Amino acid sequence: MTAPTTPTTPTTPTTATAPATATATRALYVYGITPPDARPPRSTGVAGAPVSLLRASGLCAAVSDAPERLRPRRRDLVAHQEVLAELAAQGPVLPMRFAMVSPDADALRARLRDGHRDLTDQLDAVRDRVEMNLKGTVVPGYFAELLRRDERLRALAARTRRRPGYQANVRLGEALAAGVRAEARRAARQVLTRLTPLAVRTAGGEVDDDQVLSVSFLLRAADERRFLDAVAEQARALGDRLALSVTGPLPCYSFVDAGPAAATPGR
Repeated sequence: MTAPTTPTTPTTPTTATAPATATATRALYVYGITPPDARPPRSTGVAGAPVSLLRASGLCAAVSDAPERLRPRRRDLVAHQEVLAELAAQGPVLPMRFAMVSPDADALRARLRDGHRDLTDQLDAVRDRVEMNLKGTVVPGYFAELLRRDERLRALAARTRRRPGYQANVRLGEALAAGVRAEARRAARQVLTRLTPLAVRTAGGEVDDDQVLSVSFLLRAADERRFLDAVAEQARALGDRLALSVTGPLPCYSFVDAGPAAATPGR
């Protein structure tokens, strides 16, 4: 799997916190790993299953019975997120990606035991932290300012007006589009220069010609408002060339690494 899980010395889960199937050889859907003082979420999990805590080696794994078939249906994606949101409201959590499954309770306990030290360190690293994801997309139509500042583009536009034609229009359109993207990338660098000092860590995401900025920020929970204010300030300053959108607070997906995974992608 690609998300965290841990414990060290397996202990037998109590009936109050472990799923009824925890002693059977049934697959368990794994939501995340928490410290031992976590409370079972009230939200129902994937496929409407109740969520329990499997306790082992001084850690908890939030689990439910795995459905026969796992598909990324909206209701199950939402259920996965709601369980993690409840856990995160209590304290640090190492979130699993959607569709992570352990073959049975004993396998999960063993993986928690083997990864205990690393998972405990990771929980400490995200304690009182939140993840915020920021994306920036190109704003089309930033032409007037480009033409004012770029002599090469002004000359190309003038030639196109004097000798219009399909190929000339294509060349001008491509040059303007490339200039707009370059301005958006320049604005994205400016945004990162402003926001990066507010974060404990950052993690870059995939970008392309339209989405030129995708970065996750690991923040101290107390700095969330300050970060959002800084994003709003950058949006006002650069909104004519870069459209910013922020999502969060999120479980710290981008800043945990299970090492020996607690589960594997589901069927």
